[in-house]
Amino acid sequence: MQLINWLLILIPIGLVSRYLNGPPMLTFTAAALGVIPLAKIIGDATEDLAVHTGPRVGGLLNATLGNAAELIITFFAIRAGLLDLVKASITGSIIGNLLLVLGVSIIAGGVRHGIQKFDRERAGLDSTMLILAIIALGVPSLFSHAIESSSHIAVEYLSLGVAVAMMVIYGLGLLYSFTAVTPLTHPPVPGAATWSVKKALSVLFLATVFIAWMSEVLVGSVESVLVSLGWTEFFLGVVIIPIVGNVAEHLVAVQVALKDKMDLSLEISIGSSLQVALFVAPVLVFLSLAMGNPLTLVFNQFELIALAAAALISALVALDGESNWMEGAQLLAVYLILAMAFFFLPS
Repeated sequence: MQLINWLLILIPIGLVSRYLNGPPMLTFTAAALGVIPLAKIIGDATEDLAVHTGPRVGGLLNATLGNAAELIITFFAIRAGLLDLVKASITGSIIGNLLLVLGVSIIAGGVRHGIQKFDRERAGLDSTMLILAIIALGVPSLFSHAIESSSHIAVEYLSLGVAVAMMVIYGLGLLYSFTAVTPLTHPPVPGAATWSVKKALSVLFLATVFIAWMSEVLVGSVESVLVSLGWTEFFLGVVIIPIVGNVAEHLVAVQVALKDKMDLSLEISIGSSLQVALFVAPVLVFLSLAMGNPLTLVFNQFELIALAAAALISALVALDGESNWMEGAQLLAVYLILAMAFFFLPS
């Protein structure tokens, strides 16, 4: 994990390239890679705060700030009017966590420990919530074509209504986790904090400021990079941005799987997908409305197919309460197939 810190040197490189009109590819690459260590720093600061606040509040902190980097990137994308990029990144984050992260984690843990077991009841609840989230994201998309023929504004109202329902069920899920089951996010070991509350808050604030700055630089160079590479905005949003925004969290999921802590690994991968679908996406809908660039929860048929496939196969893997490396390979194969399809999909 310490190797990630070396990527901090790319932050000044990206800023200098941006403001001195350097090559767009250098600007984009430096900004994208510079976000990775900043996301890790946010995770470290949040974990230390969780030690001081207790496991339940700590779980809520981790759930709220776990997707901070990606949320900030998409904020600037909305401001730039790149709404298709934002929706693609929502899709990519969900399928990336369910297929890529969970797949690699199960392979790594399975190779080292063989068959790994985890809480079947908890996995079943998360799988049900996951299917609910996909239904919520799919309904506006499936109904929008019929609704828009009579009123475009009705599609926006539908998205807002669905967003409210998603945030309510997310809140109820948190309430249930606080009162009936263990917290959604595994708490740190008591007494393991390395920073004081004041220092953790200061580091968290500074890391968030720099992520916002680098996100603005990254989004500002997107269009030039797409032209030079021949990539589509869709592929960039589905594959590249989710990996950049969540790579630190992804590495943690694999590490804990190697330690035979599959309950925690599943909470990171499936739990993060639930956060994106039920919290981040609705928040972006309301943020976009406030910014005068309304974002609707209307996804294209390719995104819906990918979301449904990812939710179905990951739920099937989780429902029996145990995993092996072959199941991880199956998840990873589905991700690679979808990634290739998105790469060749024309704009």
